[in-house]
Amino acid sequence: MPTASENHFVSDTAVRPSHPAGRVATLGALGVVFGDIGTSPLYSLRETFEGAGHAPPPINEANIIGVLSLVLWAVLLVVSLKYLTFVLKADNHGEGGILALTALIRPKNPRDASRQAVVLLILGLFGAALLYGDGIITPAISVLSAVEGTSVVTASMKPLVVPISIAILIGLFSVQRRGTAAVGRVFGPVMFVWFLVLGVLGITHIADQLAVLRAINPWYGVEFLINNGSRGFIALGSVVLVVTGVEALYADMGHFGVSPIRRAWYKIVLPGLVLNYFGQGAMLLAHPENIDNPFYRMAPRWALWPLVILATMATVIASQALISGAFSLTRQAVQLGYLPRVRITHTSDEAEGQIYIGVVNWLLLAACVALVLIFRNSGNLAAAYGIAVTSTMFITTVLFYRVARDRFGWSKWPTIGLTTVFLVVDLALLGANLPKIPEGGWIPIGIGLVLLLVLTTWFTGRALTAARLADRARPLSEFAEQLAEDPPLRGPGVGIYLGSNPDVVPQALSSQLRHARVLPENVCVLAVLIQSRPYVPEDERLTAVKRSSGVWQLKIHLGYSDDVDVPKELSRLGTELTGLDFSAASYVLGRETLRVTDRPGMAQWREHLFVFMLRNATTADAYFKLPPEQTIELGVQVEI
Repeated sequence: MPTASENHFVSDTAVRPSHPAGRVATLGALGVVFGDIGTSPLYSLRETFEGAGHAPPPINEANIIGVLSLVLWAVLLVVSLKYLTFVLKADNHGEGGILALTALIRPKNPRDASRQAVVLLILGLFGAALLYGDGIITPAISVLSAVEGTSVVTASMKPLVVPISIAILIGLFSVQRRGTAAVGRVFGPVMFVWFLVLGVLGITHIADQLAVLRAINPWYGVEFLINNGSRGFIALGSVVLVVTGVEALYADMGHFGVSPIRRAWYKIVLPGLVLNYFGQGAMLLAHPENIDNPFYRMAPRWALWPLVILATMATVIASQALISGAFSLTRQAVQLGYLPRVRITHTSDEAEGQIYIGVVNWLLLAACVALVLIFRNSGNLAAAYGIAVTSTMFITTVLFYRVARDRFGWSKWPTIGLTTVFLVVDLALLGANLPKIPEGGWIPIGIGLVLLLVLTTWFTGRALTAARLADRARPLSEFAEQLAEDPPLRGPGVGIYLGSNPDVVPQALSSQLRHARVLPENVCVLAVLIQSRPYVPEDERLTAVKRSSGVWQLKIHLGYSDDVDVPKELSRLGTELTGLDFSAASYVLGRETLRVTDRPGMAQWREHLFVFMLRNATTADAYFKLPPEQTIELGVQVEI
């Protein structure tokens, strides 16, 4: 059965995704890229002073100014300096995100990888696994925090917060199969209004308490940490909530390009966020009792219901970005060989990146609803949020160092100096979140470890299966020569035999020859090879080499973000390269039946897990979009 476990890194130029230009791109970036970080004002400042599971610092002028200073400089250092200035340079042919970053440091041949390379690869996979945790927590905490505004309007709504949140989540996940194109058109304008409202709310309160502007001086943040000791350090774990969404920002760079993202940040998002946080702080200086929900307490009473509706729309948009990101991450992981094949549905004829994966969608929904039922309010859930964010930020910094040295050719000591600054910030924020593990921080860690086990088990299992098959496989050149010496019966037509290695005879081909002693006139051995770049130009995807005795060696090269459609790729250039008619070709696959043994490889419990995943994976014919009426499967037994 074909697999993506054997990938070949290439460094030649790939097709970069086309981006919308100018204001359209900037507006689009507002709706997709900044939804997560844009909804953080709903709960971030409140959690710093009222976070669950720790003794909060007292609410007084010095502490309010100190926290605002930490918020401002966390945003400037993490988002503006680290990500927008440096990390966005680490693109894989225009694509970003931690899995794209991992692909950049991935060795050409994993079997020859050094111990350091293996550790970095596992770190990258763990970071990708944590993003799934982020995709679960973000919809739950965002929707909860928005709906909690109804209890500010009237206390009678408080018992309905959880049911309404669950209803919104069910509605959100239920419409995913229809695609996001239509809804996406309003994402940008809605988020523009959202950031405008954030800024206006903030300005109205800053004007009454100009003392909050002292927070621009970073010393007040340092002073807060010194004066409050352990309480101040733990409060720092809630400050990280203001930068949630930076990894989504990095992952979405391929959709819009770097320039629109930077323009949207500096012109709209950053001013709106800073003004709102400072406005919340100004209000707390005058009314510290409003700490129960400082965001909604900023608004005049007549504006509460419109603000709740707008906030709910913004949180749905933020959740949509994370859900779509989970779909894209899954497709990349499948094609890089870290997850079993899944059924991928394209929801747009125009935008290839708009996809829907049913199994991921419903698992995310179940997990989100479970979190809402368990934690019941955004404050309790905030403890789980920080660990996922800070852990991924730390991993990104470590991988960025390796990419900067190996890919950019940066000098050693300047690179160490720069990444040390980032690591100090990352580790401080991560360390401040570690005490929150018992209160909910264990959730993203648990999700990350389970998914890391799944990712590594599938990758290792496929490599092990390929090695077992290779033990009894014959070189394709030798096979072609044997056909000339001892020709079997040949029938008319074209037979395409899919395998993971184009240089050896697929087991399905060997089985057919051994048992039936008949082959088609034209035998094509085909391998689909996924490369460590997101896209491969159409004219570079298919290669064909003619062997003797009517045997062809075909390779389809795809990027990890390309659509997998074997008949489509063959129809594009296949006839021109080979002179064969592939429209009526027969596709022959080997369906592997695995037997768990005590042979060296993986632990038996992991082998059983691998077998379970293989049995439940989407069939090869569906994944490669093979026509059912032209597809034949032959059984192959493999001991692992």
